[in-house]
Amino acid sequence: MDATDDVTEAREEYLMMVNQIFDSEEQGYEHYNSYAKKGFSVRLDDKVYVVGTKELKGRRFVYSKEGHRLQKYFEATDQKREPRAPTRCGCKAMLEIQRINGTDQWFVKNFVDDHTHPLADLEQVVFMRSHHRMTDAQKADAVEYGIGGLRTCEIYDVMVTQRGGFDKLGFARRDVQFLRQVERDAEFFFKHTTDDEGHLQNLFWADSQSQMDYDAFGDVVIFDSTYRVKRYNLPFVPFVGVNHHRSTVVFGVGIVLDETIGSYEWLLHTFLEAMSHKQPRSVITDGDSAMRKAIKQVLMMTDHRLCSWHIEQNMIRHLCNPMLDDFRKLVSMRMGIYQFEKSWAQFKEKYNTKKQK
Repeated sequence: MDATDDVTEAREEYLMMVNQIFDSEEQGYEHYNSYAKKGFSVRLDDKVYVVGTKELKGRRFVYSKEGHRLQKYFEATDQKREPRAPTRCGCKAMLEIQRINGTDQWFVKNFVDDHTHPLADLEQVVFMRSHHRMTDAQKADAVEYGIGGLRTCEIYDVMVTQRGGFDKLGFARRDVQFLRQVERDAEFFFKHTTDDEGHLQNLFWADSQSQMDYDAFGDVVIFDSTYRVKRYNLPFVPFVGVNHHRSTVVFGVGIVLDETIGSYEWLLHTFLEAMSHKQPRSVITDGDSAMRKAIKQVLMMTDHRLCSWHIEQNMIRHLCNPMLDDFRKLVSMRMGIYQFEKSWAQFKEKYNTKKQK
């Protein structure tokens, strides 16, 4: 192919992209994402609203590596988790659409096709986020093959053959595995949130057995965020309880972006959604300040208690004998309100802690 043919093809491709009218913003996105299958991934970017209203009049779609990470994220010294590796390369490729005044139709306002990076191989495109999806028809086929007795790897191989290659399929083997898990457990619950770039922020899941266990044994729930996901150092929050055999049961599991009130409120709201909005009578936590405030906002009918193990660790760090033994008796001994108040007053007087609450 000579230079003239290249120019002609590029012009035809450009006209194919800009000479379009869309019936919705989503249709515009699908148009650009279909074009991006040539070797890059698309993400949503800026919105433009009619002045003084929340009416959307413009939308921009960009290459997923457009722009650069803000300098403040490189200079931060108080990060609680390992930062993601830089992925932005400053590419300017984008499609901008605008709504035609007085209608629900959209036209292409601007199209830039200059990439500052090599395009991905066609075999790799299927693994890019904007192209990674299973259609309803594909899901139905996978379920039907499973009912027929095929294993996950066999289902995937059959579907790859039918489409003429895994690069044309649109999803990976792990997607079939997840689909089969959900299909086997019709009550399996999961929910997640992502940021504007599609990165996972918060995640919660609970299978049907966990939901049944909570319905039977969920009067008291224990959870804390002292655990961490090994790779990304994210807070890992299991919701656990005890059954009638005094054995530990798991009611659900959450992973949150950070230990803030907002993250914990989302987690608690999602937990209640999974459990038909049944609140526990008591929750036991490690005493985290943000978690305490989230519980007060979300679980208003629930008593909040501190974990005795964490109390014990604080006692060991801050007290010594004989004060430690006497305080341990106050925490662990069974007594009525009057007896406790009397013993607490005696303890404060004995160790001159009257100023302490």
